[in-house]
Amino acid sequence: MAEKLKELLTEWRNPDTENLDTLPTLDILKKLNLEDQKAALAVEKELDTVAQAVDLVVQAFEQGGRLFYFGAGTSGRLGMLDAAECPPTFGTDPSLVQGVIAGGLSALVEAIEGAEDEPDLGREDVDKVGVKAEDVVVGIAASGRTPYVMGAMEEAKRRGAKTIALSCNPDSEMSKVADVAIAPVVGPEAVTGSTRLKAGTAQKMVLNMLTTASMVRMGKVYGNLMVNVQATNEKLRERVKKIIMDATECTWEEAEKLAEQAEGDARVGILMKLKGISSGEARAQLNRVGGRIRQALEN
Repeated sequence: MAEKLKELLTEWRNPDTENLDTLPTLDILKKLNLEDQKAALAVEKELDTVAQAVDLVVQAFEQGGRLFYFGAGTSGRLGMLDAAECPPTFGTDPSLVQGVIAGGLSALVEAIEGAEDEPDLGREDVDKVGVKAEDVVVGIAASGRTPYVMGAMEEAKRRGAKTIALSCNPDSEMSKVADVAIAPVVGPEAVTGSTRLKAGTAQKMVLNMLTTASMVRMGKVYGNLMVNVQATNEKLRERVKKIIMDATECTWEEAEKLAEQAEGDARVGILMKLKGISSGEARAQLNRVGGRIRQALEN
């Protein structure tokens, strides 16, 4: 095992932080901040492959497929987080984007390290969630070699699903299985081997891109406005009003009335104002174009 770890760039010792424990607080933070900046630059170099991955996801969504994240430890938690944010942000069904973590839901709040060593558990979890040929499976592992994730990707591939690898080591084992391999190479961590740091930051950035760009392509965003947001609390109800106001250049008072008539659906309120139609007709027009507000406006 030690020999294998020595081969992984994410497990190397970082020469820039070898004296980390001797520094005052502010200097520790400066070192961490400098390392984090490398994450964004590493992701920038992978944008072409991220775009390929987004295209796979959009194609799957258009064909009735779903997006699954499989990971262990920090990588699994990041996948679960990104999946959980899609329904409130984009108004999607919870089944459209799903996160699966080695060890199950309890692994979200406590470390279940042994689960990541079992490829069969990955295969079993693929079966449990019912991955099909029209779906896309993203395997997330900073090392690029986590057995649980490898098992999940191999089983998904056997079922005909498209697979995407997200790791922070070049030429990883996962990349050889995947249809698209995304590998932001962030280098050694500030604390040796602690991939919850800049490797985790880079992974989260890529996951944000995968779902956000895919949802934009699917018409869940109008301009840069979160028009499918679900108004489930006071803050989000106020956000719906502001979205309507920004999209239509109406007054706040008018946005309040439109939001009420639209029952909290910003898209409906926007269509009502811009096309001078009732809430019922706005909903009907949205239904005819699969909820894509720009298409409804242009028609």
